[in-house]
Amino acid sequence: MREVFDEIKNWRNQGKRVAIARVVGVEGSGPREIGATMAVSEAGEVAGSVSGGCVEGAVVTKALTIMGVTEVPGLNSEDISGSMDQEAIGCPTVETFGYSDDEAFAVGLTCGGVLDILINPDLPVFFDQLCRNIETETPFVWVTVVSLDPSMENAYETREISDEGRDAFSITGELPDLGASMLVYGDGSYTGSLGREDLDQVVIRDALGALSAGSTTIRHYGRNGQARHQEVEIVLEVFAPPPQMVIFGAVDFTAALARVAKILGYRVTVCDARPIFATEARFPMADEVVVDWPDRYLEKIKNSLGERDAVCVLTHDPKFDIPAITKALETNVGYIGAMGSRRTHRERSQRLVDAGVSVEELKERVMGPIGLDIAARTPEETAISICAEIISKRTGRSAKSLSETDGAIHDRT
Repeated sequence: MREVFDEIKNWRNQGKRVAIARVVGVEGSGPREIGATMAVSEAGEVAGSVSGGCVEGAVVTKALTIMGVTEVPGLNSEDISGSMDQEAIGCPTVETFGYSDDEAFAVGLTCGGVLDILINPDLPVFFDQLCRNIETETPFVWVTVVSLDPSMENAYETREISDEGRDAFSITGELPDLGASMLVYGDGSYTGSLGREDLDQVVIRDALGALSAGSTTIRHYGRNGQARHQEVEIVLEVFAPPPQMVIFGAVDFTAALARVAKILGYRVTVCDARPIFATEARFPMADEVVVDWPDRYLEKIKNSLGERDAVCVLTHDPKFDIPAITKALETNVGYIGAMGSRRTHRERSQRLVDAGVSVEELKERVMGPIGLDIAARTPEETAISICAEIISKRTGRSAKSLSETDGAIHDRT
């Protein structure tokens, strides 16, 4: 996202108009998640991706069309002008790209999924604030109206009477605009508006819940914020700080795990009480290298650890392992893994029980020996084994081959 926004700023500084396309809905096995973003300048330049290459060409053409651009070097002007609708120029639109025999070959979306893409010919008024939030890793929710269904109005008028006041709203006023958006922060403050104060207040409440969970979601409301209505579809896109991985033990496996974790988007901290081993020179890929005892360091950061975070204990030395795991169990961290052989883990588990940890909590929260059973030997293979187990535990999926399972490949919000 940051790279896309940097390119947008460059184009804007050159005086070019820019359209933004964002994935706002996914069904089936779509190639990208909600929030995937692509920018198109009026010169036909492109940054980012909404489908990994499947529908980008069609999105570029539509973006140029609603910007009112009629000719771009290197593009077929007939494709642009052929879809030109004067009333649509300057208006946000949602384009749906789905799988069918014709569509598959027309736009290349052959994975069997359906993508809803919101294309806006203008940058949001809070674009500069949006950039600052991303640069400073400020947690926020980007709220956007992505679909409107005014046909539901009559059904709701009847329901308001039968519900006997349970919805303390009446249907009044106009629907918000497609593409209307706002930014909501963790303290309840916000920038922008959906155009209706009553709808804003309800959506802010739900955005705070989404931010707390760290999960992008889709909600439906009435135009006045009625929770059980379907007139307005809104995406609550969560921008939260990257998840943390804290690795205890400055050992050979640590460098490989830190590299793989960084690829997955973690903010990685390596911690070891031995200053001769815990050096930035040995772990340049880590965001932070800390010289401290594990339990003392965890005491400092315990309130910042949540379900998205991971603690990996790679020391397999009782004087480090026991205090590290004991203290980690006092946090809300989503994953705790401990390295060592099965014999080492049995002995470590007994020491933890002797230290007051319950057997049930050990079985439920401590993954040991750490990692999936893929016969990993090298540090790099072990790192992949550990990260795969973290993903499996977070998603609640079994660690089987896809060829051995049925059902959806991707979980959807």
